[in-house]
Amino acid sequence: MILLRLLFFISIPAALAVGRDGKPGAGPGWISLFDGKAPDHWVVQGGTAPFHVEDGQIVGTTAMGPSRNTFLCTTRDYADFEFQFEVFCDPELNSGVQIRSHVYAKDTPQASPPDRIREKGEVYGYQCEVAANGSCTSGNFWDEGRWNKWHDDLSMKPGACAAFRTGAWNHFRIVAQGDRIRSWVNGIPCADFQDTLDATGFIGLQVHRMRTESGQSFRVRWRNLRLRELKPTDIVN
Repeated sequence: MILLRLLFFISIPAALAVGRDGKPGAGPGWISLFDGKAPDHWVVQGGTAPFHVEDGQIVGTTAMGPSRNTFLCTTRDYADFEFQFEVFCDPELNSGVQIRSHVYAKDTPQASPPDRIREKGEVYGYQCEVAANGSCTSGNFWDEGRWNKWHDDLSMKPGACAAFRTGAWNHFRIVAQGDRIRSWVNGIPCADFQDTLDATGFIGLQVHRMRTESGQSFRVRWRNLRLRELKPTDIVN
């Protein structure tokens, strides 16, 4: 078991491309953000939930006691890219993946509603939601730690609402290019919106803040995290 409380400095192997259906294939430009052994250049931000590596997967566990939302974040920023991963989340827990995100450098009033101070070290930015089927939010983007709003409305997209499979591995695909951000869950189109708040930032894997009277903990797992950077002129369908 490898606790991820420090930065790791291990070379990243070349990765296979992943198609729109989630099946791997050969292709130039793709890299693996996790080689199944130890994440390279990731750091924990925001809260105190622990992460470890198990069976070639990154595993995040809800923290015991008070904690903010916790994120395992890349130590470099990404601007335009296609990012694909698989995630398995305990049904009692929701999670998400941050893109083009940041950390508050000092205590900062929240943008909306303006009645909360975001503390130094909290994460903010676009979060692609991972939630149990029936929520109609998986694949949508929540503005974490800032505006506290959804960037798209999936209620009029029945296919998107039914795309996530509770209690199973789910394949996510995210394309961020210029001011347009899109997502697919298990090959089904979900969010598609335009926004100019963040043009670049880190990627972060979320363990949501959660407290239970029984003290029971819950887990979220990630595997096959693969990314290719894009140019503004690249055509991505």
